[in-house]
Amino acid sequence: MANEQDIYEEHVLDHYEDPFHRGPLDDATHADEGKNPLCGDVIQIALKLDDEGRIREAWFEGEGCVISQASASMLIEKVEGKTVDEVKDFSAEEMLELFGPKLTPNRQKCCLLSWRVLQSALHSPIDGEADADADAAGGSPRFGGPSLSEES
Repeated sequence: MANEQDIYEEHVLDHYEDPFHRGPLDDATHADEGKNPLCGDVIQIALKLDDEGRIREAWFEGEGCVISQASASMLIEKVEGKTVDEVKDFSAEEMLELFGPKLTPNRQKCCLLSWRVLQSALHSPIDGEADADADAAGGSPRFGGPSLSEES
Protein backbone atom coordinates (compact mmCIF):
# COMPACT_ATOMS: atom_id res chain seq x y z
CA MET A 1 0.00 0.00 0.00
CA ALA A 2 1.40 3.41 -1.00
CA ASN A 3 2.01 5.99 1.69
CA GLU A 4 0.48 9.46 1.54
CA GLN A 5 3.70 11.03 0.19
CA ASP A 6 3.79 8.56 -2.73
CA ILE A 7 0.16 9.34 -3.61
CA TYR A 8 0.87 13.07 -3.64
CA GLU A 9 3.96 12.59 -5.77
CA GLU A 10 1.94 10.56 -8.27
CA HIS A 11 -0.75 13.28 -8.25
CA VAL A 12 1.93 15.95 -8.86
CA LEU A 13 3.46 13.99 -11.74
CA ASP A 14 0.01 13.43 -13.26
CA HIS A 15 -0.56 17.21 -13.38
CA TYR A 16 2.93 17.79 -14.77
CA GLU A 17 2.67 15.15 -17.50
CA ASP A 18 -0.99 15.75 -18.40
CA PRO A 19 -1.75 19.34 -17.31
CA PHE A 20 -5.24 20.81 -17.09
CA HIS A 21 -5.88 23.65 -19.58
CA ARG A 22 -2.30 24.25 -20.67
CA GLY A 23 -2.21 26.49 -23.72
CA PRO A 24 -3.42 29.86 -24.96
CA LEU A 25 -6.86 31.34 -24.33
CA ASP A 26 -7.61 33.49 -27.36
CA ASP A 27 -10.64 35.31 -25.95
CA ALA A 28 -9.21 36.02 -22.49
CA THR A 29 -10.55 39.01 -20.59
CA HIS A 30 -7.75 39.05 -17.98
CA ALA A 31 -4.14 37.87 -18.09
CA ASP A 32 -0.76 38.22 -16.45
CA GLU A 33 2.59 36.48 -16.21
CA GLY A 34 5.30 36.08 -13.62
CA LYS A 35 8.75 34.67 -13.17
CA ASN A 36 10.59 33.17 -10.23
CA PRO A 37 14.00 34.88 -10.48
CA LEU A 38 15.59 32.27 -8.20
CA CYS A 39 15.13 29.41 -10.65
CA GLY A 40 13.71 30.84 -13.86
CA ASP A 41 10.20 29.32 -13.67
CA VAL A 42 7.72 31.26 -15.80
CA ILE A 43 3.91 31.14 -15.64
CA GLN A 44 1.34 32.97 -17.77
CA ILE A 45 -2.32 32.80 -16.81
CA ALA A 46 -5.25 33.85 -18.99
CA LEU A 47 -8.80 34.09 -17.69
CA LYS A 48 -12.21 34.57 -19.24
CA LEU A 49 -14.52 36.24 -16.74
CA ASP A 50 -18.25 36.52 -17.29
CA ASP A 51 -20.52 39.45 -16.43
CA GLU A 52 -21.37 37.90 -13.05
CA GLY A 53 -17.72 37.87 -11.95
CA ARG A 54 -17.19 34.14 -12.41
CA ILE A 55 -14.17 32.53 -14.07
CA ARG A 56 -15.64 30.76 -17.10
CA GLU A 57 -12.26 29.59 -18.44
CA ALA A 58 -8.75 29.56 -17.04
CA TRP A 59 -5.63 28.51 -18.95
CA PHE A 60 -1.91 28.63 -18.27
CA GLU A 61 1.35 28.40 -20.15
CA GLY A 62 4.84 28.26 -18.78
CA GLU A 63 8.22 26.69 -18.41
CA GLY A 64 9.98 25.45 -15.33
CA CYS A 65 10.28 22.73 -12.77
CA VAL A 66 7.76 20.00 -12.04
CA ILE A 67 6.52 21.88 -8.96
CA SER A 68 5.79 25.16 -10.75
CA GLN A 69 4.08 23.55 -13.72
CA ALA A 70 2.09 20.94 -11.78
CA SER A 71 0.90 23.51 -9.23
CA ALA A 72 -0.26 25.78 -12.07
CA SER A 73 -2.32 22.92 -13.51
CA MET A 74 -3.82 22.14 -10.09
CA LEU A 75 -4.68 25.78 -9.48
CA ILE A 76 -6.27 26.33 -12.89
CA GLU A 77 -8.41 23.23 -12.40
CA LYS A 78 -9.47 24.43 -8.92
CA VAL A 79 -10.45 28.00 -9.87
CA GLU A 80 -12.40 27.41 -13.06
CA GLY A 81 -16.05 28.15 -12.33
CA LYS A 82 -15.30 30.03 -9.10
CA THR A 83 -16.20 33.67 -8.51
CA VAL A 84 -13.52 36.34 -8.47
CA ASP A 85 -14.16 36.85 -4.75
CA GLU A 86 -13.69 33.13 -4.04
CA VAL A 87 -10.38 33.17 -5.89
CA LYS A 88 -9.21 36.34 -4.13
CA ASP A 89 -9.97 34.63 -0.79
CA PHE A 90 -7.94 31.52 -1.74
CA SER A 91 -4.78 31.92 0.37
CA ALA A 92 -1.17 30.97 -0.20
CA GLU A 93 -1.51 28.41 2.61
CA GLU A 94 -4.48 26.84 0.82
CA MET A 95 -2.41 26.70 -2.37
CA LEU A 96 0.36 24.80 -0.56
CA GLU A 97 -2.28 22.42 0.85
CA LEU A 98 -3.73 21.92 -2.64
CA PHE A 99 -0.28 20.99 -3.96
CA GLY A 100 0.18 18.33 -1.28
CA PRO A 101 3.78 17.40 -0.48
CA LYS A 102 5.65 19.46 2.11
CA LEU A 103 8.10 21.82 0.42
CA THR A 104 11.17 23.72 1.54
CA PRO A 105 10.80 27.52 1.57
CA ASN A 106 12.60 27.87 -1.78
CA ARG A 107 10.41 25.19 -3.38
CA GLN A 108 7.32 26.85 -1.91
CA LYS A 109 8.16 29.82 -4.15
CA CYS A 110 7.94 27.49 -7.16
CA CYS A 111 4.53 26.28 -6.00
CA LEU A 112 3.20 29.75 -5.21
CA LEU A 113 4.27 31.36 -8.50
CA SER A 114 1.02 30.43 -10.26
CA TRP A 115 -1.00 31.59 -7.24
CA ARG A 116 0.71 35.01 -7.35
CA VAL A 117 0.16 35.29 -11.11
CA LEU A 118 -3.51 34.32 -10.77
CA GLN A 119 -4.08 36.95 -8.09
CA SER A 120 -2.51 39.65 -10.28
CA ALA A 121 -4.34 38.43 -13.41
CA LEU A 122 -7.64 39.11 -11.65
CA HIS A 123 -6.59 42.78 -11.57
CA SER A 124 -5.19 42.83 -15.13
CA PRO A 125 -7.98 43.19 -17.67
CA ILE A 126 -7.02 42.98 -21.30
CA ASP A 127 -8.18 46.35 -22.62
CA GLY A 128 -8.90 47.42 -26.20
CA GLU A 129 -5.26 48.36 -26.82
CA ALA A 130 -4.04 44.98 -25.63
CA ASP A 131 -6.68 43.27 -27.78
CA ALA A 132 -5.41 45.14 -30.85
CA ASP A 133 -1.88 44.01 -30.03
CA ALA A 134 -3.10 40.44 -29.52
CA ASP A 135 -4.87 40.48 -32.89
CA ALA A 136 -1.69 41.70 -34.55
CA ALA A 137 0.24 38.92 -32.78
CA GLY A 138 -2.07 36.19 -34.04
CA GLY A 139 -4.87 36.32 -31.49
CA SER A 140 -3.00 35.44 -28.30
CA PRO A 141 -3.31 37.85 -25.39
CA ARG A 142 -0.32 39.92 -24.37
CA PHE A 143 0.74 39.45 -20.81
CA GLY A 144 1.59 42.39 -18.56
CA GLY A 145 4.93 42.95 -16.90
CA PRO A 146 8.47 42.95 -18.16
CA SER A 147 9.63 40.53 -20.78
CA LEU A 148 12.00 37.80 -19.72
CA SER A 149 14.93 39.81 -21.10
CA GLU A 150 13.92 42.84 -18.99
CA GLU A 151 13.57 41.04 -15.68
CA SER A 152 16.69 40.31 -13.65
